[in-house]
Amino acid sequence: MRMLVAGATGAMGKELVPRLVAAGHEVFAMIRSDSNKARAAQLGAVPVIADALDRAQVEAAVRQAAPEVIVNQLTAIGHIDTRHFDRSFAPTNRLRIEGNDNLLAAARATGVRRFVAQSNGAFTYTRTGGPVKSEQDPLDRAPVGQMAPMIAAVEHMERAVLSATWTEGIVLRYGAFYGPGTSMAPGSAQLEMIRKRKFPVVGDGAGVWSFIHIADAAEATVAAVENGGRGVYNIVDDDPAPVAVWLPELAAMLGAKKPMRVPRFVGRLAAGEAGVVLMTELRGASNAKAKRELHWHPAHPSWRQGFQVVP
Repeated sequence: MRMLVAGATGAMGKELVPRLVAAGHEVFAMIRSDSNKARAAQLGAVPVIADALDRAQVEAAVRQAAPEVIVNQLTAIGHIDTRHFDRSFAPTNRLRIEGNDNLLAAARATGVRRFVAQSNGAFTYTRTGGPVKSEQDPLDRAPVGQMAPMIAAVEHMERAVLSATWTEGIVLRYGAFYGPGTSMAPGSAQLEMIRKRKFPVVGDGAGVWSFIHIADAAEATVAAVENGGRGVYNIVDDDPAPVAVWLPELAAMLGAKKPMRVPRFVGRLAAGEAGVVLMTELRGASNAKAKRELHWHPAHPSWRQGFQVVP
């Protein structure tokens, strides 16, 4: 199939594009400037230039590529400062609203038959009820202020993709990425914080995280491109775990001392309200639907195995 990948040179794109090419697809990479042409070509894709926030440029790029499938992997997430969570996600929020809308408009104008979009299943589910959520569970209806814009942008993007009756809209709610090119890559600031005991367990550490190795996420995306049906899929590993469990285990793998524990009010001062939510109230996600319908199984079924190769 001919397909266009937006965000093709990001952490996910670098894993995804070569896999799509290896599977026999003709891949076009939407990049923002000439400086990324060589990188896109090295991945095996044909580069087309467009600023995702410029609707005319996006439509021109889509017309040039003439894809059957568009895969939207647009993000701009660097280091996440939980004290300023809204600032950290602001550029990505704009891409999920304006950039995704531009891609959808171009897809409709050119007759794209399948549209696959990156979403977030790591930080977005309702914080009530059981510890692990399925795709049928709602997103957070009462987010703390700093997280509200991110969740609103995710909801806007998902609604736009799933309500597009003229194409087959697929939303992939990825868990927390780790592995090459991610915020939990070897030598990353986040791992160094854990190594230096600057990443404490806040409160009871009951927040449940669902992880996914970046390579497994890319494999799931290929499966969705080829076999997915309209709807939402959680792309996470088999082992949702509370912070109080995974953080000490990761520290041990890094050869670090056991993380310190601090009460919620101290955590709020150091990491903001969003940081406290991530540590104490987060819900995990189930991958049962993705395994069943996409015939996909993560090569790293648990962060316990996956993290072993990170340090």
